Amino acid sequence: MTAPALPASEASGTPADPGASRGGDREPGLSLRHELRAVHALVHRDLLRLAGQPTHSALMLIQPVLYLFVLGGGLAALIPNSSLGVGYQTYLFPGMLMMTVQAPAIIVGVRLITDRQSGYLRELLMAPVSRPTLLLGSCAGGTIVSTVQGAVLLGLAGAVGLPYDPLLLALLLAVMILASFTITALSLLLAVSLDRPEIFHMLLGLVMMPLLFLSGGFFPLGNLPGWAHTLAAANPLAYGVDLLRRVIALRVPHQATAVGIEWFGRQPSLLLEGAVLLAGGVAALLWAARRFSRPE
Repeated sequence: MTAPALPASEASGTPADPGASRGGDREPGLSLRHELRAVHALVHRDLLRLAGQPTHSALMLIQPVLYLFVLGGGLAALIPNSSLGVGYQTYLFPGMLMMTVQAPAIIVGVRLITDRQSGYLRELLMAPVSRPTLLLGSCAGGTIVSTVQGAVLLGLAGAVGLPYDPLLLALLLAVMILASFTITALSLLLAVSLDRPEIFHMLLGLVMMPLLFLSGGFFPLGNLPGWAHTLAAANPLAYGVDLLRRVIALRVPHQATAVGIEWFGRQPSLLLEGAVLLAGGVAALLWAARRFSRPE
């Protein structure tokens, strides 16, 4: 199974004009069509990879499922519901959703580095499309794949005491799309700033577990020391987890949990948290596109 080719030059039998990759003298409509085809091709490639690797996708779900039912089930008997507002498994569920979407989102950055080393990226850069478009296609593909992975775990909502309310599921899915986009964009920003996968993996090993623990996914942020609150307020995973919990509380009031993200002692509105998460993703993608546009 092979991925669809990126758009080729309109000139038959002649090499693509280097200026065409920047828009050149093409008509605006034709240029836009080429850019959209490139994004579609890259997204299609990621979806083909997802469909062709079911075992890999299943293995990526094992860790959050084990945390949810083994860790969550074991600690549920030790942690009273009164301290969290809900049972521990229900409390843990948003954190496991975030863990599920962050793993494939980070892999997008790893793949960009390996594509550069293998020479595949150089072939992509020969297509008559702009470099930011290629980065956008990678980000879109990673966002969709991450959301699909999270949607699979979302199917276990009933097992942790959440209702299969269509609006609740739709809102949770929307938050996962937003979080997947932001994490993918940050992963790409890190990838375009590095040239060796070893360094990328080392940095991830240093920061990913602290980010997860500072997300409020395992325990309330209010139990952390004051300096950790500042770090949590800059943690995109914390905003994703908090948005998931607040959406659950919005639709199922008796499932309301402890307060998550706070700014100067006050909790920002749900829409403001979403806007911050989106702005962080957009800023990371724009910064990554600027760095990626530099000739190598």
